[in-house]
Amino acid sequence: MATFRKRNGLWQVQVRSRQFGSTSKTFNLKSDAQRWATEQEVLIQTGRFTKHLTPSHTLQNLLERYRDLVTPQKRSNESEMRRINRLINDPISQTQLTQCTPHKAAAFRDRRLNDGIRTTQYDLVILRHAWNVANNEWGWHLGANPFEKIRLPKSNPHRERRLRPGEYEQIKTVAQQRVWYLWPMINLAIETAMRKGELLSLQWSNINLESRRAILAQTKNGKPRIVPLSTQAIQCLTELPRESSHVFPISEIAIRQAWGRLMKNCEITDLTFHDLRHEAISRLFEKGLNVPEVALISGHKTASQLFKYVQVSIPEYE
Repeated sequence: MATFRKRNGLWQVQVRSRQFGSTSKTFNLKSDAQRWATEQEVLIQTGRFTKHLTPSHTLQNLLERYRDLVTPQKRSNESEMRRINRLINDPISQTQLTQCTPHKAAAFRDRRLNDGIRTTQYDLVILRHAWNVANNEWGWHLGANPFEKIRLPKSNPHRERRLRPGEYEQIKTVAQQRVWYLWPMINLAIETAMRKGELLSLQWSNINLESRRAILAQTKNGKPRIVPLSTQAIQCLTELPRESSHVFPISEIAIRQAWGRLMKNCEITDLTFHDLRHEAISRLFEKGLNVPEVALISGHKTASQLFKYVQVSIPEYE
């Protein structure tokens, strides 16, 4: 859609598109402005439109558009939106796209490392992908991706944290005194090896207590998974209220904050909710299940991925 405005003897025309944003230009004659607007509209309709960036375009503009158009299509969109909003408030977002160089990207990486390796990796992956999407799908001629020209920081060694003696009882006691959903979520995480996101997406319609199984329609690897339910998991589920279609009708932020307060009250500083998955998978092996059986429950595609989560207790031999 084109709009025209005469100002200071010149004709200003702006062509707007929901997909590509807007572009504008100034002409001496209205007929020239109309002709240019028609050309831009044809380019938009045929998918050949190219948005010419101005020096005012920054990484913030790129991230905001990516957040609004791309992130909502992802399963983990809530956490990514929080991460992008934090990036938008970072000084790196004020960098003009025409001035964004590998040197500046590396400087951001090195500064961000003070907040953690995994956090830095997530940020760089978002910036890389946003740049590529703008280049390949939005018609923004950004040139070479500066975030692809720098090294990603190496990951920390895989975590091997399991519950230590006494921690299970301590966590259970304290968690039962707090919000209603905290201990049931922890208990089910240990009994089923479900991820936090899988527990939050679990619906009552996908649970069959008689056949003792739950169906996860959406998982990290994109495929549905059937999870057997132990006796303790069955008991936990039967005691929960059914006031919503979801077993746990709460947000990811709510459980994250509740877990943080729980760890503080228990004076435990090095245990994450995801460590409960390590605990659960290790317990499955200790019960005598083999690799294919545990992989079906956990959803891991390969044994190498599965073994990263295993820290079994080896019995002593005489």
